[in-house]
Amino acid sequence: MLRRMYNWVMSLAGHKNARWALAGVSCAESSCFPIPPDVLLIPMVLEKREKAWQYALICTVSSVVGGLIGYAIGAFFFETLGQPLLDFYHKAEAFEKLRGTFSENGWWIVFTAGLTPFPYKVITITSGLFGLNPVVFIVGSVISRGMRFYAVAALLWKFGAPVKAFIDKHLGWLTIAFCVLLFGGFYVAKVLL
Repeated sequence: MLRRMYNWVMSLAGHKNARWALAGVSCAESSCFPIPPDVLLIPMVLEKREKAWQYALICTVSSVVGGLIGYAIGAFFFETLGQPLLDFYHKAEAFEKLRGTFSENGWWIVFTAGLTPFPYKVITITSGLFGLNPVVFIVGSVISRGMRFYAVAALLWKFGAPVKAFIDKHLGWLTIAFCVLLFGGFYVAKVLL
């Protein structure tokens, strides 16, 4: 089943609407969706390495737009949308711990969360809720998300064929590692916040 799903994602990577799917996942991941865009970015770059930089740009721009949606949720719709999302991720208590730290270190928090497996949506919503300067938020998001997606694209562009062969050979173990990192990011967010 895992192999069929992998083959399906690889076939999507070459689809004419793959860029729109990548943009949608990147945008949603920064505001409400738990799955990172890497699940599409990686196979898309492996499928068409010459478009690696275009795909990284799509991820970066869409992720920042999604981050602004998360910011707006925190700033304007916290009671109706933000609180339920934070309750879903068990992050409601984290707000009080973050409030003081956020005003002093907001840029570093946004920057760090944008680079790591930490659930970025928690930071985008929190940034809006705590009224982090929007320019600081956007600059931190553009730099960190760009570094993350361009690094992935650069590695796949440089080492594409061996990476694809490695993924094909070790798909099961890589899926386990991906899940551990994904849930580990949520766990770290829960412990730290």
